[in-house]
Amino acid sequence: MLSQPDPVRLEIFKNLYQFIAEQMGIVLQNTAASVNIKERLDFSCAIFDASGLLVANAPHIPVHLGSMSESVRSLINDQGDTLKPGNVYLSNNPYNGGTHL
Repeated sequence: MLSQPDPVRLEIFKNLYQFIAEQMGIVLQNTAASVNIKERLDFSCAIFDASGLLVANAPHIPVHLGSMSESVRSLINDQGDTLKPGNVYLSNNPYNGGTHL
């Protein structure tokens, strides 16, 4: 029998990862030169697992998230064995589903 996840721990980690994604957006907005990012907030930030599945996202423009998993999977396949814990990747490759930053 599988044990049930601890609902308190799940809530804590959900909020932690969502907070990290929101902070990613704040840093992007504060350092961007583009009006589309600084003023229109036309971007999305999210955290994905090692297989490209969405873990958490910030509530910027969630419609971008529809193609992000495929973009992340493509990036994972391209990087192969060079992916290491702590690495961070930014992508807006239009050929792999990344139409926005």
